[in-house]
Amino acid sequence: MSLLRTMALVMLICWFVVACAGTGGFDRSAVAAVPLAQPEAASGLTTKPGWVARRFAVAAANPLASQAGAQVLRQGGSAVDAAIAVQMVLTLVEPQSSGIGGGAFLLHHDGRRVQAFDGRETAPAAAEPTLFLDQKGTPLPFMEALVGGRSVGTPGAVAMLAQAHHQHGKLPWASLFEPAIGLAEDGFAVSPRLHTLLKTETALQKDPVAAAYFYNDDGQPHPVGHVLKNPDLAAVLRAIASRGPQAFYDGPVALAMVNKVQQHPANPGRLNAEDLKHYQPKDREALCFQHLVQQRALRICGFPPPGSGALAIGQIMGLLARTPHATAAPAPGAPPSPDWLHTYTEASRLAFADRAQYLADPDFVEAPAGRWHSLLDAHYLDDRARLIGNARMTTVPAGQPGGVNSSWASMPEQPEYGTSHISIVDAWGNALAMTTTIEAGFGSRLMVNTSQGRTGGFLLNNQLTDFSFTPTDAQGRLVANRLEPGKRPRSSMSPTLVFDAQTGQLLMSVGSPGGALIIHFTAKTLLGTLHWGLNPQAAIDLPNFGTLGGPLLLEAGRFPAATVQALQQRGHTVTETALPSGLQALQRGMQNGQAVWLGGADPRREGIVAGD
Repeated sequence: MSLLRTMALVMLICWFVVACAGTGGFDRSAVAAVPLAQPEAASGLTTKPGWVARRFAVAAANPLASQAGAQVLRQGGSAVDAAIAVQMVLTLVEPQSSGIGGGAFLLHHDGRRVQAFDGRETAPAAAEPTLFLDQKGTPLPFMEALVGGRSVGTPGAVAMLAQAHHQHGKLPWASLFEPAIGLAEDGFAVSPRLHTLLKTETALQKDPVAAAYFYNDDGQPHPVGHVLKNPDLAAVLRAIASRGPQAFYDGPVALAMVNKVQQHPANPGRLNAEDLKHYQPKDREALCFQHLVQQRALRICGFPPPGSGALAIGQIMGLLARTPHATAAPAPGAPPSPDWLHTYTEASRLAFADRAQYLADPDFVEAPAGRWHSLLDAHYLDDRARLIGNARMTTVPAGQPGGVNSSWASMPEQPEYGTSHISIVDAWGNALAMTTTIEAGFGSRLMVNTSQGRTGGFLLNNQLTDFSFTPTDAQGRLVANRLEPGKRPRSSMSPTLVFDAQTGQLLMSVGSPGGALIIHFTAKTLLGTLHWGLNPQAAIDLPNFGTLGGPLLLEAGRFPAATVQALQQRGHTVTETALPSGLQALQRGMQNGQAVWLGGADPRREGIVAGD
């Protein structure tokens, strides 16, 4: 047995011990029904201590994945090298959230420039704008559209990671797959979160491959601690390791994906071999904006369209800065005040109105006033901030950045799901924030298996459901984020890097899963660290909140009744519910006079920070 495989088994044993006897344990009482907007159910809270690293650090959603990334960094690998190892392990141990059957946004800093590597899925060439309408022109019920081949877009994560590795990798491509291959062949312990989500899942069991892999003969999910092996995924990863991304996008693996999508008995899809062969990741310019914190200028960089997170976060933070509550920090250990929450919510509603109107794939849709930064212009935010009053706005129309009228229809609200987040800094001065997804929990509920003789495989995304189901409004105006062949759906993924604007020094890497609520989870952590002086773990631990245009969502059990009542008096409909973010963050700090990286991982999920 190789050294890496032995270490993988050691990580498996350590993870099982942590999962079963962690500082907080697994609290089944915390599992609660969540609104449709939630990508994954809650699975309890586990207190996280916060971490300190001096040379390098990896923050990821599963201990095995974090440890695999840290091992790559110890071998002299770069941040991109570590991200590849982390993603491959997450494909195995956190299959509900991300994997090689999905896509990702990777924001990378090499000490000089920030790049945005776009591995977002694309719509198949045969997909039409009316894909999610029934014969009467009515949008399909969401789960009916999601489960099966109809919702599957061309996966982009593997090609994007290969592109990033070509530019920034230090270790051989093949070596980065060894931890995941070892775990897939020798097995990993089913975690409490995976078990909980399998227990509440129903559609996944309708796929014979997935049912045989995730469930016992009696239809029950494998118990916590069960050693689960995935030999078919191991074979696929070996092929990609030896032949590069071509092994995924052409040949037996590609054929298996196409057959799985097109031969679904009830809901076949449009993905074909040519879609896979012609997929191209994109190297985009990051979307960065200036933000002042106590007269210190920061440069906050996020993902440009088709990402919507950076623009929405930039608008929310810019609007808040123009209100009396800009610097209103909560008391230590307390949630934000009703006044601050009201102002934040109104700012969010303004940002989300613009998001619904304008945000889509920039290769298909022109930016308002010809540039995306028009949504962040000072005069525009001044005008929008004046709409925020003491009571909830009755209606929130999109604005007119640059004074230009929009011909687009506003996209109707519909569910968004998914994702996992990875933050990494390496010993070479490189850093990244990568948010990765198969969209809904367990994606399209289709598991690709390349051989009848091996169990397991990998799950395919349902990313096409991020397009607007309705391509036009009642007046016939087009929705910017409508489905079109080759188009990338709008995303809420918000990988974020923060810099000192004067020196260029990297200060922070942060991001989260959570569907459209990613924007709020990430904004909360940025506000907590940058404005309220909290360390990353304390900022992540703060109660979650946000709105998607409907009710104001507050994390259940975390806000006083008086806060809820005060918000209701201002006109807000308040819903208290589980809000299971999965935040990961690394922030530059000082300890004993030495520069360090302070790490935080969300207590609502299973992640840790690993490093030296």
